[in-house]
Amino acid sequence: LLNSTITLGKNGVPVAENFRLEQSTIADTVQVGQVRVKTLYLSVDPYMRCRMNEDTGSDYLRPWQLSEVADGGGIGVVEESQHHNLAKGDFVTSFTWPWQTAAILDGDSLQKLEPQLVNGRLSYFLGAAGITGLTALLGIREKGHVAMGANQTMVVSGAAGACGSLAGQIGRLEGCSRVVGIAGTDEKCSILVQEMGFDAAINYKKGDVAKQLRELCPGGVDVYFDNVGGDISDTVISQMNQNSHIILCGQISQYNKDVPYPPPLPPDTEKIQKERNITRERFLVLNYMDKQEASVLQLCQWIQEGKLKVRETVVEGLANIGAAFQSMMNGGNIGKQIVSISK
Repeated sequence: LLNSTITLGKNGVPVAENFRLEQSTIADTVQVGQVRVKTLYLSVDPYMRCRMNEDTGSDYLRPWQLSEVADGGGIGVVEESQHHNLAKGDFVTSFTWPWQTAAILDGDSLQKLEPQLVNGRLSYFLGAAGITGLTALLGIREKGHVAMGANQTMVVSGAAGACGSLAGQIGRLEGCSRVVGIAGTDEKCSILVQEMGFDAAINYKKGDVAKQLRELCPGGVDVYFDNVGGDISDTVISQMNQNSHIILCGQISQYNKDVPYPPPLPPDTEKIQKERNITRERFLVLNYMDKQEASVLQLCQWIQEGKLKVRETVVEGLANIGAAFQSMMNGGNIGKQIVSISK
């Protein structure tokens, strides 16, 4: 059994060396109500950066503890079961899966998966058909005020990431007439337009973002799916229309700074927000879990129909999970960052 633990917990920029790989053993016997699982896939996500601080800044996230096994979204297969609803061979998932190659888990903490819903691509349940897809879909439906036929323009920052790449496509499916993405490389921008149906994409590392936005969104911005915060968001907000809406999904540019969440806007940007009556409310997908089942089925249907294109960046092996986390935080992934543990 291999597991990954946290070895440093200071506020700052996390690096792969903050994670340590250890070899250990698990119990020989599975108690009533438990299952022994083999880990197949683990997820690394931006929210995990908050768990590396003693104060996560959130009441629903507990900090990772130094030298304890880290955890997050994971998928595995049941190898032995003493749980009434789970059998050997079942595929299961949890939001608090330990970063281990194998584990004994409480069966009640696991959700059984149906691989046929995602054309057999189990890892999709950590992304497009999981919490990431739910965040994109419910964010748009609950905070975006998108209406079919309303001729709305949506801008997505962090558009080539796990959530952003889905949000742009879902914005279109929900009724936006124009979708523009902002990403960090020409390759990402090309994928957004050619693969995922964005009307246009801006490489924020090249040229004048404000000028390009004005050209690509001549009627202004009605919906902004914000994954990054910071200067890019200030630029987008300055071009938003009266009574428009910000879907406050993430602020990855601010996660290594000691600021509250959501980070306050600069005075000039805040003035624009108030004068134009732009909504900017914190969005937490966990507040909408009553809509989870129907929403996951909708996501799976779009995947099966080919209407929702899914990209993954896959790293092999638990030993590389720290590097995968660091790369994801630096924008090294296209789509969902997945760590494949064992076949």
